[in-house]
Amino acid sequence: MNGGGESDGSIVPRKTANKGAQPPSGGHPLAEPLEGRDPTKGNAMQATANGTQCPIPASRGLSGIREAARRDPRERFTALLHHVTESLLIESYESLNPRAAPGVDGVTWEAYGEDLRANVADLHERLHSGRYRAQPSRRQYIPKPDGRQRPLGIAALEDKVAQQALVRVLEQIYEVDFQGFSYGFRPGRSQHAALDALSVGLTERPIQ
Repeated sequence: MNGGGESDGSIVPRKTANKGAQPPSGGHPLAEPLEGRDPTKGNAMQATANGTQCPIPASRGLSGIREAARRDPRERFTALLHHVTESLLIESYESLNPRAAPGVDGVTWEAYGEDLRANVADLHERLHSGRYRAQPSRRQYIPKPDGRQRPLGIAALEDKVAQQALVRVLEQIYEVDFQGFSYGFRPGRSQHAALDALSVGLTERPIQ
């Protein structure tokens, strides 16, 4: 289950308390303990905008969204854009793969980072003024074992930055609804972690 060293150690799958877990100090908040794994690294960004209709003060940042979502599952969030700060956009840029293929504009991770703060400031202004427009994705085909080709859409780097920032905001709302045994498309988890947990569950836990 740990082929090539890509997976962490075995994890005992168990249903953990979801609503009551507290994020580690200085770390990226999680919906619940990762069953023996270290929490995802990251910082809860502090937004600086004000004058919003959102009931969550901007100074509380992303952690405030998570607290509100955990406190009341029926909470409806209608104003979240002010949490997309320049700091969050920079962190989103830094989380991207530097070796990923560029989109239709040909801008690479390195090129965008040469004047990162100016580029992020411009992106931030366009996002908040409503002038931001995503660019078309570049179509790329990846050969499949059966001879067919799998189509991929490669977004422009700036669009990836914006998308990643929005994901970080929305994660605060939806992560608290997951259970401890949920692995699909979640931060800090992978298919290897799911296989490890399944292996331990089948070999070390009694099955009724």
